[in-house]
Amino acid sequence: MLNTATSYQLALRQLTDSALPTGAFAHSLGFETYIERGVIHDEESFGVWLAAFLGQQLTYSDALAIRFLYEGVSVLELDGLLTAQLLARQVREASIKMGGRLIEIGAEVFPSPELSEYRALVSGGRAAGHQPLAFAVVARSLGVPQAEATAAYLFAAVTSLTQNAVRAIPLGQNAGQRVLRNAHDAVAAAVERAARLTPDDFGAVSPGLEISQMRHERQRARMFMS
Repeated sequence: MLNTATSYQLALRQLTDSALPTGAFAHSLGFETYIERGVIHDEESFGVWLAAFLGQQLTYSDALAIRFLYEGVSVLELDGLLTAQLLARQVREASIKMGGRLIEIGAEVFPSPELSEYRALVSGGRAAGHQPLAFAVVARSLGVPQAEATAAYLFAAVTSLTQNAVRAIPLGQNAGQRVLRNAHDAVAAAVERAARLTPDDFGAVSPGLEISQMRHERQRARMFMS
């Protein structure tokens, strides 16, 4: 019989595995725009973008939403805040698409009353069903500590984006692994920063990141949906 810690660790690995079919492979979340403009063109330039995206957009939206849900803010309120805060249509739709897949997978694999409630809100049209909230609802129901859940979510996002960059730039596989290793400290810093933020900080994202995401849908040639 597995102890509680071992059990949730295994579940967390499954939830954050790149093979989980949420559709993350289809999204660049704006970095493809920078590739098209020549700003991102190698390992170093992608690492700069990734650090900015992690330290700003993921910290001030996804990570903060996960923390607030753990602290008892209603999932319905947070869902509405995320919908309003994600200004770029493609990124908003990506969060909803990946969140919807995660809700359906979670309902089959890691069912809980909390997830059933969120699923009902989504199916009833009262909530959109965003990815970080779907993840947080499942992780909390499994007993995963908040800081550990946030770190796992952020690193999973970094991993999927790096895998996509390996294909798109392109980068070598070893270069992708170096990028991931360099992101370890940035993920830890993002978790610590999110723990100190207030509700007024929610959605405080760099305009440059959002503009690149908005430009993507009008890009002449695209590999990714966002």
